[in-house]
Amino acid sequence: MRNQISSALVFIAVVLFQCTDILAQPAAAPAPAGPTNITKILEKAGQFTTLIRLMRITQISDQINGQLNDTNNGLTIFAPADNAFSSLKSGTLNSLTDQQKVQLIQFHIIPSFISATQFQTISNPVRTQAGDSSARFPLNVTTSGNQVNVSTGVDDATVANTIYTDNQLAVYQVDKVLLPLSLFGAPAPALAPAPTSGEDKKKKSAADTPTSGDDTPSSDASGLRVHGMAVCFGAAIFATVWL
Repeated sequence: MRNQISSALVFIAVVLFQCTDILAQPAAAPAPAGPTNITKILEKAGQFTTLIRLMRITQISDQINGQLNDTNNGLTIFAPADNAFSSLKSGTLNSLTDQQKVQLIQFHIIPSFISATQFQTISNPVRTQAGDSSARFPLNVTTSGNQVNVSTGVDDATVANTIYTDNQLAVYQVDKVLLPLSLFGAPAPALAPAPTSGEDKKKKSAADTPTSGDDTPSSDASGLRVHGMAVCFGAAIFATVWL
């Protein structure tokens, strides 16, 4: 019995000694957080090859990374996957100028952080980095239950899922490429000529009617010419007889 008690006490002492040694060790430092990189986020998510390529050739990826790492400003990005770009009409991207490609990608970026729940109370139209939100680049976000819809005036997209969020950057996958109205909207119809009023028609008719000052001889002038010819003819006969 005494031997069992002694063994138990020895075991307890050893456990306490090990615990004391563990507590005395300094806690491991957390791994340092690397700079935010939008292309790495999209690469990790997969299926965003076209968007990454456009971000790189327009240098917008560098602008996003610089803003996130050098300032406290937030961003929200709508990210169309590769199948969304594949659904575009053939040659759509190639038909755009370099500046228009910049505007297309900027149209997918909201210059503030918007959480998923904040879409419920967002004010429309939403301003994007492309610029004017009322005429050239309108973007409206609406919700129906848990579904978030994005409308551009050209097409309507749905937020499929959240790719990334860290309280400064939010990246949401959308099922369509957001097409700005200024780049893909139908051109405005040509203005029809203004209808001619009745007053204008009367003026035009009066202008086309010859007046007394035209080349058409009046009746008075014709009578004078006939009378003059008669006098000349009579004078000629008189002169012949006299001679």
